[in-house]
Amino acid sequence: MFFDRPESGELAVLVHLQLSAIDSPGDPREFEELALSAGADPVAFIFGQRAAPAPKTFVGRGKLDEIQRAVKEHGAELVIFDHTLSPSQERNIERELRCRVLDRTGLILDIFAQRARTHEGKLQVELAQLRHMATRLVRGWTHLERQKGGIGLRGPGETQLETDRRLLRARIDSIEKRLEKVRRQRAQGRRARRRAEVVTVSLVGYTNAGKSTLFNRLTGAGVYVRDQLFATLDPTMRRVELPNVGTAILADTVGFVSHLPHRLVEAFRATLEEAASATLLLHVVDAAAEDRLHLMEQVQNVLGEIGAGELPQLVVYNKIDLLQDRGPAIDRDGQGIPRAVWLSAATGEGCDLLLEAIAELVGEQLVSGTLVLPAHQSRLRAQLYEVGAVQAESYRENGDCELRLILPRGDLQRLLAPFGDSEGAPHWQPLSEP
Repeated sequence: MFFDRPESGELAVLVHLQLSAIDSPGDPREFEELALSAGADPVAFIFGQRAAPAPKTFVGRGKLDEIQRAVKEHGAELVIFDHTLSPSQERNIERELRCRVLDRTGLILDIFAQRARTHEGKLQVELAQLRHMATRLVRGWTHLERQKGGIGLRGPGETQLETDRRLLRARIDSIEKRLEKVRRQRAQGRRARRRAEVVTVSLVGYTNAGKSTLFNRLTGAGVYVRDQLFATLDPTMRRVELPNVGTAILADTVGFVSHLPHRLVEAFRATLEEAASATLLLHVVDAAAEDRLHLMEQVQNVLGEIGAGELPQLVVYNKIDLLQDRGPAIDRDGQGIPRAVWLSAATGEGCDLLLEAIAELVGEQLVSGTLVLPAHQSRLRAQLYEVGAVQAESYRENGDCELRLILPRGDLQRLLAPFGDSEGAPHWQPLSEP
């Protein structure tokens, strides 16, 4: 059935089925928030249960009629399914409902397209959209498929379809090459930070858990913050000062969501690798969410997909200002090691405890002390400043330089190794291990 597709649909009918074949059905409230984040105006929410999806239209005949009545009653231009639909299912449902149909993957892709701000972010979104579109090209040329049998009109739909597929493949190849260049550049930056022993801490967590608010609170970066899903897509990195440790790099990353489309994980791999290579992950959790345990499990699943599941983690329970009788605190295990911090990024309560806990976890291999440098060791002095190890500096009457240092033990050994025990070598006076 041929029909004109609207440029955009605001009035939307939402469809959520609970399938017994799927162990963990999505949260209808989250689905509605996704639709609102995309700019839709939900006018009806249709629920149902099935043992398994119908092969042709995903829902049964009766449920399809119910959706059709809701579309006509509210004048809806769009029907959104909280599930992944096959291209043929989308075509069949559109043919029945005579309106545009979108599945969960297409909905999230649309949100990402609206939120991407940097050139890299836009490339990653476009790559995911093109891969999603590649299997659905035939939908755009149904009007040419109707032209059959006339002289000079045989097969134009197929010709145009093949042309589009070639253009899509060429564009996908081009974007993949550009993103590969971005990945190499990011990998080079990570290698440089590792050589300099710079501590990197990445914020991860479910979307809308408050990662960017916490990032701004700790760094004063002014990253875009809004109470909506996927407010942050583009990674941002800033310096932060840790007590008794010194400078570290804090990275804000894209939020996760349950049933995150695999195409997005693939497209955003260049961004997510920043989390996979971090020294420490801060798993930010909305402490006021009723299903926070389920949300934490979904985050762990995505971390496993990107190879970050085994990295050290510190759980950050955010939004304690929404809880009663819950103040800022550090939860420790039997050995006294920090495992969780309770705070409010909005009010700033407990943020000092978070910095303290981070310093404890990343500072386990750090040493502090005073290094006495002869006057001719200016090159070593410059190297120590380059890695951010110098906390204070003073000079003796004979011209020797005293540097108060905090740095990784391995970094100290590497810098002092060329001098050995020779006369005139720098003299290290350890104070304590922070």
